[in-house]
Amino acid sequence: MNTALVWFKRDLRLQDHGPLAEAQRFERALAVFIVEPAWLASAECDPQHVAFTLAALAPLQSDLAERGLPLLVCTGEATAVLQQLQAQHGVTHLFSHEETGPGWSYTRDLAVAAWCRAAGVAWTEWPQTGVVRRLKDRRGWAGRWAQRMDAPLQRLEGGFRAVPRLAPSPLPTLADLGLQPSRPLPPAGEAAAHVVLEDFVDGRARGYRRALSSPLTAEQGCSRLSAHLAFGTLSMRQVHQATEHTIATTPDRTLAHGLRGFAGRLRWHCHFMQKLEDEPAIEFRNFSRVHDGQRDETGVDEARFQAWCEGRTGYPMVDACMRQLRTTGWLNFRMRAMLVSFAAYHLWLHWRRPGQFLARQFLDFEAGIHWPQMQMQSGTTGINTLRIYSPRKQALDQDPDGLYQRRWLPELGTAAYPAPIVDERTALAAAKERLYGLRSRPEARQEAQTIQHQHGSRKSGLPPSGMKRSRTPKPPDDRQQELF
Repeated sequence: MNTALVWFKRDLRLQDHGPLAEAQRFERALAVFIVEPAWLASAECDPQHVAFTLAALAPLQSDLAERGLPLLVCTGEATAVLQQLQAQHGVTHLFSHEETGPGWSYTRDLAVAAWCRAAGVAWTEWPQTGVVRRLKDRRGWAGRWAQRMDAPLQRLEGGFRAVPRLAPSPLPTLADLGLQPSRPLPPAGEAAAHVVLEDFVDGRARGYRRALSSPLTAEQGCSRLSAHLAFGTLSMRQVHQATEHTIATTPDRTLAHGLRGFAGRLRWHCHFMQKLEDEPAIEFRNFSRVHDGQRDETGVDEARFQAWCEGRTGYPMVDACMRQLRTTGWLNFRMRAMLVSFAAYHLWLHWRRPGQFLARQFLDFEAGIHWPQMQMQSGTTGINTLRIYSPRKQALDQDPDGLYQRRWLPELGTAAYPAPIVDERTALAAAKERLYGLRSRPEARQEAQTIQHQHGSRKSGLPPSGMKRSRTPKPPDDRQQELF
């Protein structure tokens, strides 16, 4: 008798879920989420990530139970848990979504693939973003992205034929896992995600293009969907199709204009994830190897690093942004870029440790976006323009009356607020001299051509958002059999 096991990871939803839809065809089915020690011990994991996951699992487990599918939540190493379930329930097929994750999850997937081969379990994976596994060439990537995103959603109809007498398992608590809450969280789960999506596309996106840069307006003006995409309580395809539908049907031109700007960023979301998928090593080493040794990864200036982490650099806009991020787990993109720029250029810190620290602060941490962005904002890709943000200019541009800075820095203007830890003009002059000098070398230019060929964006040739495609695309069969 064939038994399907659906393995939930960062896809905590019921709808537009290929593995669940396939499991409905089987004689018996069950589902599992594994709380992995490697995840909890990783340098990117924070209790807020675990708490958000558990909060999303609770309604998912209930929804699946109503359809007759028990969701087990197990703690342990992935292959050991899968082996136990296979022995107990005769699992013949393992279904999951692809994951472009940190190094620990990549290593885990290799081990699971080896176990599946040895145990005779057929493992099938589905993509849930525009990332293409085993991509050989970036040409045509945007077209494939559009084909995936325009394909019909996977509608889950009816129930499951579950393994008999198997009940859902109790969810662990943070305390059970030896963790303490780190900060307040927004509502989690599939229903909560749809509330945020509908609120955005139904009207909140009107001011998106104007609001996204300033921390004064971005909190309400941005989509606030990033955590839901990172944990998979919404699929990228659901967000894309809701956005395109509204653009094509709304008479509100201002709303359509805002959503067109947002639609382009959905493509960039997957474009950056593709970089880590194609070259997993960029989580650990420079994109451009000519930058190796330029900043000291092991000998980071601890005083500067801690001042940056704690929001006491003496630059009010930097410190206010760090205080907000540490308190709420969220910050708008421009201010994230400024934080990294300040660490990389003003403080001359290697991107790796600041990247790990920020990963723990971002509720919406997505490895495939995070590590390429850390390198791009630090100037180590070899192909991108150096993006050096002046904290003073950003304060004038994005918070001219100082409202945001005073909100997060109550000590501002008093003797308790620190003096700047570096002189901006001197620090930037030194950083530019080092970086531009390196980029002018022949070996750097030659390497940049190779990096551009592998990772650079391509002109897409796609119609503007909201325009009908020339023909309705056929749903691609994107399942990946025996990936490794």
